[in-house]
Amino acid sequence: MKRTFWSRELERAFAARSVVWLAGVRRSGKTTLVRSLEGARYHDCELVRVRRALEDPELFFRRFGEEKAPVTVVLDEIHRLANPSEVLKIAADHFPEVRVVATGSSTLAAKQKFKDSLTGRKRDVWLVPMISQDLADFGPQAGAKPAAAPDLDRRMLRGGLPPFFLAPRLDDRDYEEWIGSYWAKDLSELFVVDKKAAFIKFVELVLAQSGGLFEAQSFTAACEVSRPTVQHWLSILETTLLATVLRPYHGGTATEIKTQPKVYAFDTGFVAYFRGWDSLRDDDRGHLLEHLVLGELAARFGTSRLHHWRDKQQHEVDFVLEVGRRRELLAIECKSSAAKFDPAGLQAFRRKHARGENLVVTLRSTEAYRKTFGELEVEFVPFMDLAARLETKR
Repeated sequence: MKRTFWSRELERAFAARSVVWLAGVRRSGKTTLVRSLEGARYHDCELVRVRRALEDPELFFRRFGEEKAPVTVVLDEIHRLANPSEVLKIAADHFPEVRVVATGSSTLAAKQKFKDSLTGRKRDVWLVPMISQDLADFGPQAGAKPAAAPDLDRRMLRGGLPPFFLAPRLDDRDYEEWIGSYWAKDLSELFVVDKKAAFIKFVELVLAQSGGLFEAQSFTAACEVSRPTVQHWLSILETTLLATVLRPYHGGTATEIKTQPKVYAFDTGFVAYFRGWDSLRDDDRGHLLEHLVLGELAARFGTSRLHHWRDKQQHEVDFVLEVGRRRELLAIECKSSAAKFDPAGLQAFRRKHARGENLVVTLRSTEAYRKTFGELEVEFVPFMDLAARLETKR
């Protein structure tokens, strides 16, 4: 199965650097993606023989550098190595003709053994749960006709991990087993967390409350831990890609919220599961649409320039993206239908930050159109057309 967008992203990254770090949560499809690369030489670092071969990185990479055609070397689960940063540094500095893609369930910075940040030597690609292009690529396998509209309800309820989305039947135990694997194989190897039950309770609460403003104090009683512990645990979820933390955008005015972040869970399927949803109302779709839009934005721009906005009069904008060197502000609202859109939030935002475009992303399959609300001009874009719209901003 070809994942069109992500194959292009890897090629784009290789055009800039010979070493690419492919990050993503467990079962997001990293191994399948890298093994689909043309001419890829796959090496699973969980295997003893592979780890032994990489004890001498110079000898390991030299044989690939001597080949006539360019070679792509895949180092899957590279954090299993004793000194992964040294391996990648040698590849980047001494064998630039060899393309290396390294994968791991968490970010490169999560592992203490990554002593070197590899700044300037690599490009990062974050494989987020399935985006709109993946829905188009996976459509026939999901039981839909190739020309049919993607089943967004299925994507929202099951989530964007390919095995969950494509399974003929999904058992609730799959979500519980995934959380168990996250604790055993990702978190425990990267961090010291003494209170397993309390931490798992925290994870469940974050997933259930996804998309809301985060207040650390509200978790202390339920998890029976201190506020600093809650803040530390949130940083763990952010580092291991289980949660995305969006800081508020502000321009220095006293009426804007400046410190309270919004926290989004990594996947809609887990949000629906921990909220107890087995079907969706229209309001539920609007809420989960925010997560789908966040995935499209993160896949193309990361999150360093992505924010939410809110003022003390309770006006808010779902996403604010700083675009280009001039940092013009793309403001995005998410609504299940255009009829549910209230322009008050965007109008309040533009009174303080005038420069930039305004998008309202909807689930309805209509053509994009523009509409004015007083001096505010808004473009309404169906979700499945958002990707093409965002590409014009890269």
